[in-house]
Amino acid sequence: MRRPVDSSRCSRRARNDGLPLPKTPRHRIYRGASLLLAITLATSTSAGEPAGLPTSRRTDLTPRDQARVLAVTRPTTDFAKPEPFELMQGGAGTSEKDINRDAFSQSSANITFGEEGTFRLGNALFRKNWVSSPSSTQASDGLGPLFNERACQNCHLKDGRGRPPEGGIGSTSIFLRLARDASNAEEETALADHKVLNFPDPVYGSQLQDLAVPGLKGEGRMRVVYTEEKVKLADGAVVSLRKPGYSIEDLAYGPLDPRTTLSPRLTPPMIGLGLIEQIAAADILSHADPDDRDGDGISGRPNIVRDKLSGAVTLGRFGWKAQAASIRQQTADAFAGDIGISTPEVPKHWGDCTEVQKDCLAMPNGMQERLGTVEAPPPVRDLVTFYSQNLAVPARRDTGKPDVLAGKRQFYEMGCISCHTPKFVTMRGTPNKAQAFQLIWPYSDFLLHDMGEGLADGQRVGEASGSEWRTPPLWGIGLTATVNGNSFYLHDGRARTLAEAILWHGGEGQKARDRFAGAAAADRDALIKFLESL
Repeated sequence: MRRPVDSSRCSRRARNDGLPLPKTPRHRIYRGASLLLAITLATSTSAGEPAGLPTSRRTDLTPRDQARVLAVTRPTTDFAKPEPFELMQGGAGTSEKDINRDAFSQSSANITFGEEGTFRLGNALFRKNWVSSPSSTQASDGLGPLFNERACQNCHLKDGRGRPPEGGIGSTSIFLRLARDASNAEEETALADHKVLNFPDPVYGSQLQDLAVPGLKGEGRMRVVYTEEKVKLADGAVVSLRKPGYSIEDLAYGPLDPRTTLSPRLTPPMIGLGLIEQIAAADILSHADPDDRDGDGISGRPNIVRDKLSGAVTLGRFGWKAQAASIRQQTADAFAGDIGISTPEVPKHWGDCTEVQKDCLAMPNGMQERLGTVEAPPPVRDLVTFYSQNLAVPARRDTGKPDVLAGKRQFYEMGCISCHTPKFVTMRGTPNKAQAFQLIWPYSDFLLHDMGEGLADGQRVGEASGSEWRTPPLWGIGLTATVNGNSFYLHDGRARTLAEAILWHGGEGQKARDRFAGAAAADRDALIKFLESL
């Protein structure tokens, strides 16, 4: 049986399928908001998109449901009051528990009693510290030999975001991706065929591993140096932005390849991932405008990747550059790259060790024949995946307050929703009914956007260029300080406030950034209040 639902939650739903019946819409249609836009985009998709990827309309909906979804996801023009169901930004699974440091660690409110037990087992494995081999705790050994952390939770602090190194604080929740672009025709073909995302450093692999098991040296230490840049706003206010510079100290195995680029990656929050996974690909692609045919300066495009599990070419939607197609794949990549644990999807017992690192490859691994052929066999992988899919999005706060509503108007009128799409409705035929046909409010289009040279890392990832980033979802962003005890934003945590994060926007985000910089202080403050309510 499914977990009982209290009457207050039921009163927020007009139907038991999680989607309200909308009134006849009279709202102005914004760029990319309409599902019908997908029909026109079907004839203008980029050459890199696979022919089999749905780009026109959803196949899981009847015409009546299609019309309902179109109406309910159309951006509002009424900022006098909250929208229906806006409080429940994660649909029926939204957590309405007290807001505290565990706000990102709650299970989806609409999973069954039995699934709650599965969630708790996954939570235990997410928090488990792995140990080096050989060990008497045979179900927990296999760490490394080179690694960044011993447990998932140690990077995803309280299931939230990481933090950059500051003072005596280490860099365990931010790491450096190491990669280079293609250098010959064969490598270009591999990229074009989606067989690889990029090419690792020949010695240090795909990311810098600063830790190692006993008897082995870590690869090196990330060093970040900040310089302050003053930005003067239209009303005379001055904001200081810190610009980071990255390097590696104490390289233990020789120099990096001169073509290798460094890309810092802060660990992102874990909430709502299962809902994101169940957004129809056609709905995401309906927002794509790779050639900027409407001339608004926004050219969002998908990162088309190969799903390592099925072998199919599909839509990437997870990771800072939308490089992962599924939560299961993201989980397997993190096990291998961050902890050095093999899974059926990535059966690398020595993690990210390269052929050049002979001492690393000579270390024992944690594979136990009685448990299978990998260090984290299918039950472990499945439990961690289920946990990751069912971390609830917290309910909104203060949705009806005048300053929040005023800030919402600014968010829309400054053009932020051109990339931070407010609403989606998930698919009907989901593997877990808890995520089926839910109205959700992630505030992301999950597409790649060129964010300008200021945020560029110079590292290609699949079809994402060195200046492109996936639009990060904003739900829960106002609880960053509550959950993580800090307020660091963007892919490398350089922004110490939400205002700084906005002012770093360039490229396709430049117009919205300039509108924010040119707004009155009261309007800027209201917009921040709106973001803090998410």
